Amino acid sequence: MSTKNQSNQEWDIIVKPKSSSLHLNLREVWAYKDLIALMVKRDITSVYKQTLLGPLWMFIQPIFITIIYTFTFSSSAGLSTDGIPPILFYLIGQTFWVYFSDCLTKTSNTFISNASVFGKVYFPRLVMPFSVIISGLVKLGLQISLLAVVYLFYYFKTDQVQPQFAYFILLPLFIIIMGVFSLSLGIIFSSFTTKYRDFTFLLGFAIQLLMFLSFVTFPASMFSPLNQTILMCNPIASSMEAIKFILTGHGVFSVYFIIMAIITTMVLFFFSIIIFNKTEKSFMDTV
Repeated sequence: MSTKNQSNQEWDIIVKPKSSSLHLNLREVWAYKDLIALMVKRDITSVYKQTLLGPLWMFIQPIFITIIYTFTFSSSAGLSTDGIPPILFYLIGQTFWVYFSDCLTKTSNTFISNASVFGKVYFPRLVMPFSVIISGLVKLGLQISLLAVVYLFYYFKTDQVQPQFAYFILLPLFIIIMGVFSLSLGIIFSSFTTKYRDFTFLLGFAIQLLMFLSFVTFPASMFSPLNQTILMCNPIASSMEAIKFILTGHGVFSVYFIIMAIITTMVLFFFSIIIFNKTEKSFMDTV
């Protein structure tokens, strides 16, 4: 083919280096929506492949953890659940915490677990962490159905559950905050683990510590006002308390901390994109 014909050739896709560290081509990511759907299906089916109970583990896991927490913290230790029935209190915490922790853990392995694919085929690298968040939403939806059954039982059988119906419309907001926050932290950890595998061990410890600081197993009322203020700066803690307040009428619902959670999450997201784009250029040399 002559040079003239080559210059007139119109290409469907042109792969070139990103011009900016803040480059976030969501249009290109959307063009690969079929790949995202495939990755979501893979994430869901591969976990329960060759298991006897299959997807039932999505329900069994939170049930067992809730029973253990109820026996350990409420029945044995006598810790407060802020007026919420213990089983419902721990089930709410586990349902939303598992979504956050699973998304964080899986996105933190983006570069390492997909290195062989990244080195052979081109596609927007953000497809992988985005697919993790979406598959997490599918699992969360199924676990919320279990939560709804337990919730309705206590709603009709006791007067301890006082839902704030006017705020129900805000529930998706807190799920988005948790999803974007886990995505951002996961991308940052994934970028660091390409060079320093120590962060893999640090993440496991950090997740366990963060759970106890996010009002998953303890209510905010157990802490002093000063400690509450400090802990509520954590977007997961403020979101968790807001969810409990909306569903049961017990907990801390603070517009100030909710706005702070949104701002913190967005700032961390843009920071993670900068790190992701810089790491993407050279990670194949170090992974």
